[in-house]
Amino acid sequence: MGRARVLRRRISGHVRQAAVLVLFSGDPDGNPSAPGGLPADADVLLTQRATTMRNHSGQVAFPGGAVDPEDDGPVGTALREAWEETGLDRTGVQPITTLPKLFVPPSRFEVTPVVAYWRTPSEVRVMDRAETDRVVRVPMSDLLDPANRFLVRSALGYRSPAFQVDGMLVWGLTGGILAGLVTSLGWESEWDRTDVRDLEQALAAVGMVL
Repeated sequence: MGRARVLRRRISGHVRQAAVLVLFSGDPDGNPSAPGGLPADADVLLTQRATTMRNHSGQVAFPGGAVDPEDDGPVGTALREAWEETGLDRTGVQPITTLPKLFVPPSRFEVTPVVAYWRTPSEVRVMDRAETDRVVRVPMSDLLDPANRFLVRSALGYRSPAFQVDGMLVWGLTGGILAGLVTSLGWESEWDRTDVRDLEQALAAVGMVL
């Protein structure tokens, strides 16, 4: 009961709603010889926030953001935000499911991940340099390479799944969502779960700071 009271205190007060688009592409027939049938050409769309942003500066994230009153639920929010951030053609995206909301204490957002299939991939790019430094389609084969997977731990003891790929460190909310999905879908290969690295050092290795 004590832990429950602490949790309620932490999430009490004003909480904002948001959604992110977890967008995968690849051969719809999959690859029967790969774990979970993962297509050989599968990738996931990620962005890297501008280092000038007040919250989560420089972090790698899925496209997404706060809910607008005009949005048609979390799917509408995720698609609108992805279009605003990357310029993708929303008509080529097939939403599949929404995952349970995740609370992000620093920004006080409740985030709904929207998992989708990029049926007809379109050109993507940085739309606003004030918000985004990079828009990247990361091959799942690189992301899931055991050599690119480890855990990070902050000075306060926070631990997170992490992926180091294409000069980026994917961790935190994004790393956790990806780790959970690839496990549940049976896509992952065995990796060293005893490899726990200092978060600040892992960020420094890709030219970032906490």
